[in-house]
Amino acid sequence: MAGRSQVSHRATGTGGAVASVDHRATQVGIDVLKAGGNAVDAAVATAAALGVTDPFSAGIGGGGFMVIYDPAREFAVTLDGRETAPAATTPDLFVDPDSATGEPLPFFPNRMSSGLAVGVPGTPLNWQTALSRYGTQSLAEVLQPAIALAQTGFTVDATFAEQIERNQDRFAAFTSTQQLYLPQGQVPPVGSQFRNPDMARTYELLAEQGVNAFYRGEIGRAIAHTVQVPPVVAAPPFTVWPGGLTETDLDRYEVRVRPPVESHYRGYRLYGMGLPSSGGLTVAQTLNLLAGYELGQLERPAALHWLIEAERLAFSDRNAYLGDAAYVDVPVAGLLNPDYADQRRAALPLQAPPDETNYRAIAGNPLPYQQDPSPSLTAPQALQPVDDGGGVSTSHITVVDADGLTVSYTLTLESTGGSGIVVPGYGFILNNELTDFTLELPHPNVPEPGKRPRSSMSPTIAIAPDGSVLAFGSPGGSTIITTVLGIAVNVIDFGLDLEAAIAAPRLSQRNSGLTTVDQGFETTTMGAALLATGHQLQPTAEIGAATGILVKPDGAILAVAEPARRGGGSAIALP
Repeated sequence: MAGRSQVSHRATGTGGAVASVDHRATQVGIDVLKAGGNAVDAAVATAAALGVTDPFSAGIGGGGFMVIYDPAREFAVTLDGRETAPAATTPDLFVDPDSATGEPLPFFPNRMSSGLAVGVPGTPLNWQTALSRYGTQSLAEVLQPAIALAQTGFTVDATFAEQIERNQDRFAAFTSTQQLYLPQGQVPPVGSQFRNPDMARTYELLAEQGVNAFYRGEIGRAIAHTVQVPPVVAAPPFTVWPGGLTETDLDRYEVRVRPPVESHYRGYRLYGMGLPSSGGLTVAQTLNLLAGYELGQLERPAALHWLIEAERLAFSDRNAYLGDAAYVDVPVAGLLNPDYADQRRAALPLQAPPDETNYRAIAGNPLPYQQDPSPSLTAPQALQPVDDGGGVSTSHITVVDADGLTVSYTLTLESTGGSGIVVPGYGFILNNELTDFTLELPHPNVPEPGKRPRSSMSPTIAIAPDGSVLAFGSPGGSTIITTVLGIAVNVIDFGLDLEAAIAAPRLSQRNSGLTTVDQGFETTTMGAALLATGHQLQPTAEIGAATGILVKPDGAILAVAEPARRGGGSAIALP
């Protein structure tokens, strides 16, 4: 996918850095750092700009997770801005009302492009919470560049146009979306100027009135009405079901400030997101399994075999146990217990499972490996959980300032283009995040009122044995977890620098049969070696679109974004 190749995906400096999927958003973050803002200020400003230039992956109609690390205090914290289910939500949320057998609505287009799929957005309050606690600038200040960007417009690139074209049928079903993104029924041509004055007005309301305009004011009223009465065209090409999100749901929304999931791997200390994200736990569990092998000393195909099988096993536990911890008694201590890792490691096969296409690893039993004063779980049944997959409409921002304050922030709308519904008059797309819930009952991730759907977003910050700080993350649905794992193993075990670790072909095994690979890996010598051992590789165009920043103990910074995936990203560093 072309369109951003003229932008540098690698930068070095000492005065701070920003890496994102879009050069215009990256420049906004850099300008904030230049003006004296810190990494949190710059991260929020970059995210707000992405809401304009990358609106099909990020924006105030969605949610996200932020990890912040302050090296001066050796302090790490996470902010959970995940969307929540409205109070009217029931476990049969997506059951087709016209089905006599209780079948769910088809995912595409009915489930994803409906009011039923919209969760209460968390992004605006996440921004405000981050700024109030850890920033130096106000929300009004950091929104100004994005307001100007929405007012004056920007040049449409191939990525922007392709994402509209891919969603053209869905976008055409809604009057507000059609007016904004399909003027005269056409995809905006590459090279044309795109403006979003309604988005500028919405940001101006947030700047003037604060987030109450969103959660207790006119923007919230517009969101609730849009969900309950979707703005469909006169003869929509598919049935659009209304949802139950109300102004009260918006009023009750809260951002959760939590300690990170902390894990250790070959002398590195890693900070990741806890529940309802499955990212931090699944990354940590996979690395616990891999700790029993000297991957760097093995032939690369043998090392990749263990990575594939460790991911498969960790995902079997992830799919069976993980959900919103406010609703589910998740055995976190047992899952991360080193003795449990030893027991599970013994189950890793020496070679690829026969008939890998249909093979699923069975979840283990971590309960004996923890002391629970109020147990409510029993050992899992011998089931083969279906992976929820997750959407790919996500974006990752990595920022560091001159003082070393570091932010790893992943934000999302779920599917590319979210629900496809633009809030009329306000210029932003609503998420379809409730499709991240699991439909099979019973399950830790079933829809419930107020619950946060399980996520795969995995913003990560790792501290190396020499004190270097490595922050990274990616979009990509459930492949986010395996992308983060691949980058970590590339750097820690295989000795790749950050640029090579991000650019390298990716493998993704999520206990779902075949191992997915990208960038033609299956045709390489290494891919052929894995195929020869019995692994079955399923090629796809691209997996994820990562960004990362490495800060060495002497203050030298390397910022990296994807060189090619999703059109290529942008990294800028200050001298």
